[in-house]
Amino acid sequence: MKKNFGTLNVRILSFGVIAVALVTAVVALLRLDYIGEKGSGLGKEFIYDIESLTKIDPELLIYQESGGAISTGFTQSSAIAAQKNSPGRFYVAGDSAVKIFSEQGEMLDRINLETPPGCLAVGNDGLIYVGLKEHVEIFNGQSNRLARWPGLGAQAVLTSIAVYKENVFVADAGNRVVVRYDKAGNIVNYIGTKDEEKGIQGFVVPSPYFDLAVAGDGLLRVVNPGRHRIEAYTFNGDLEFWWGKASAHIEGFCGCCNPVNFAILDDDSFITCEKGLKRVKLYDADGVFVGVVAGPEQLTGAGQARICDLPAQCRAGGFDVAVNTEGRVLVLDTIENTVRVFNRIKTR
Repeated sequence: MKKNFGTLNVRILSFGVIAVALVTAVVALLRLDYIGEKGSGLGKEFIYDIESLTKIDPELLIYQESGGAISTGFTQSSAIAAQKNSPGRFYVAGDSAVKIFSEQGEMLDRINLETPPGCLAVGNDGLIYVGLKEHVEIFNGQSNRLARWPGLGAQAVLTSIAVYKENVFVADAGNRVVVRYDKAGNIVNYIGTKDEEKGIQGFVVPSPYFDLAVAGDGLLRVVNPGRHRIEAYTFNGDLEFWWGKASAHIEGFCGCCNPVNFAILDDDSFITCEKGLKRVKLYDADGVFVGVVAGPEQLTGAGQARICDLPAQCRAGGFDVAVNTEGRVLVLDTIENTVRVFNRIKTR
């Protein structure tokens, strides 16, 4: 009988490869670190790179913290806003309330809410717009609720509000869209829905951070965090331009989805916040990097810094930011639940 040694050898080799693969898989399984006690498992060169990214060149630090951190008294804070017509006054949302503070950090008033707020804005008329999970409520300066607008559905997650003239813009991270209302709470139109004919790719919002504001040029600015950029829209929803790039270097936005929040100064420059590798930075009106307000060392300590490659790694802990009429930058630390104030000390 003729024997097929070639086939036999191939079978033996195949069984050998499978056996080696199984052994390797078992060893890998046994070495898995399910609770993170062994660290990231990445090489030292990566760790050193993260350490270097936490250190900001002193020449780039153009702001300095003034005074101590202001305690909000919240166990879980979520948003901060400043009122242009009341210099120094600022508002913080957290737990199930909104607190109003003086410039010195004294609590002046409190608005109790039925559920935890996700965002807020203050109009030039002093009305306070609060975004709860799926609907907006409006309060006057005496903490009385004036209106409750209809909800946007179970999937909605409201993360930002901007009030401009007769328009109210609401960022809905759950539905990945911006809703434009009139002052009576009627929906006017939606902004940012994917539209290939208009060149609109749609918002990529992997985690519940999705911010917006109206700039001095009358265009709505919206963060597209998954694309690492800030986009400019007309109120009717046309995309005019955008700026920003993905980069761990200081001029870019790092991780899976940054920036998480931003504020616009009177000269139309931008203050941006990043999560993970926490950095608060200044860009000019065209999106050109200018300098740093505060880096990881100033905000949380270098040892707490990390880059979030996956949304699940940084679904919480993103800081919020506001600017007041004097140009001071108010950073809401949502980990320590404090507000830190930064003044500009030099130009570049």
